[in-house]
Amino acid sequence: MLEALGLEPAVEVVYRALLDSPQQGIEDLCRRSGLTDTAVRAALDQLAHLHLLRPTGPDADTLRPVNPGVSLSALYARRSASLTRRQRQLEEAKESIAALAAEYGESRQDFLPEVAECLDGIDAVRERLEELAANTKEECLSFVLGGAQRPEDMSAAKSLDELALERGVSVRSIYQDSLRNDATTSGHVRWLNSLGSETRTVPVLPMRMIIVDRKAAIVPLEPGNALKGALVLHSPGAVAALVMLFEEVWKNASPWGVPLPKDHRGLGPQERELLRLLAEGCTDEVAARHLAVSLRTVRRLAADLMTRLQAHSRFEAGVLAAREGWV
Repeated sequence: MLEALGLEPAVEVVYRALLDSPQQGIEDLCRRSGLTDTAVRAALDQLAHLHLLRPTGPDADTLRPVNPGVSLSALYARRSASLTRRQRQLEEAKESIAALAAEYGESRQDFLPEVAECLDGIDAVRERLEELAANTKEECLSFVLGGAQRPEDMSAAKSLDELALERGVSVRSIYQDSLRNDATTSGHVRWLNSLGSETRTVPVLPMRMIIVDRKAAIVPLEPGNALKGALVLHSPGAVAALVMLFEEVWKNASPWGVPLPKDHRGLGPQERELLRLLAEGCTDEVAARHLAVSLRTVRRLAADLMTRLQAHSRFEAGVLAAREGWV
């Protein structure tokens, strides 16, 4: 339950054991948790690093848990601030990609094939994706933008996904949280996961993206318009940067099949992201596009948040949420 805060399951087991009985030694913790001596010591080191444990005295060698109401709230605040910074970086990356596409859009024929290739139109993109999927050997990473996916897109990819997974290709995908509300897309994801694919979700993604074998990355020419076409990047530096971006988002995403985590105020990731958008002055329409939900859903969520914050407008709700430390 605390994995979103950086506590791996084994570390959380040790932490909860110490909260139940702070005086336990290494042997007691091993017996209670079922972990090895090495694993317990590693867990204690991580808990101390996260400031969830502290020495019992100035010169003491033993550690005791800090009040979880204080320490976990502080840890949540640090992780939330990190996510906010990462979200800003994702938005900057999105703008950089749009600028790159615009800058080179007039000279596409001058691209060096070993650096990048341009695909004009959705048909060209689909053909290239089919070719890349058929030749994938080790790994496929993807950002899947939007909530409900089009049935024709899922149908077109189904046989390729199945063949790749049968070949032992590692498939990891990050969708937006809103897809969890669509039965058809959820069924497709469950089917993929049953074959060995891994899926996580986040409230907002910067763009569509597919990375194949860490050698090629496909990004849209225009982040907001997948029909326009795409760039296939082969430059090792560009692909490595996008892999790092994927891994950072993956690390903070919520695993599929697990309920979205709520903080101590009862706010889920989507609600916190909506508050951030409201604080920036975004309209309901802009917030709906970012979250890939309907305008009605945004208005329902915003009304609930306004009631809880006793705010008279959406912008005031964002400002009050920032003042109260909700975002």
